[in-house]
Amino acid sequence: LAFVFVMAGAAKLARPVTELAEQWPWVEDFTEPTVKFIGAAETLGAIGLILPAATGIAPVLVPIAAAGLATLMVLAAVVHWRRGETPNVAVNVILLLPAAFVAWQRFGDHAF
Repeated sequence: LAFVFVMAGAAKLARPVTELAEQWPWVEDFTEPTVKFIGAAETLGAIGLILPAATGIAPVLVPIAAAGLATLMVLAAVVHWRRGETPNVAVNVILLLPAAFVAWQRFGDHAF
């Protein structure tokens, strides 16, 4: 999960929007700063899934990062649905489910 988000986020941060539009047409609906913000959120969310648990420093950040990524996927699904990009909605749901599962498993008394 973290790998997928860090790769997608890094691509959005490193490449110009005009180049991204060839692969992801939805970026044409957003300004460059918004696309960069989405990329930063995805990258930080991916880091937040791994680093806090791996270091033992503030492990409460793991479910927060997972919940943030799940929220991003819900919002992305709405964008793709409105654009008629049904296959992309399926990808969003596939990424939403493990992110929501991690958030659910890491919040509360039953956290592992």
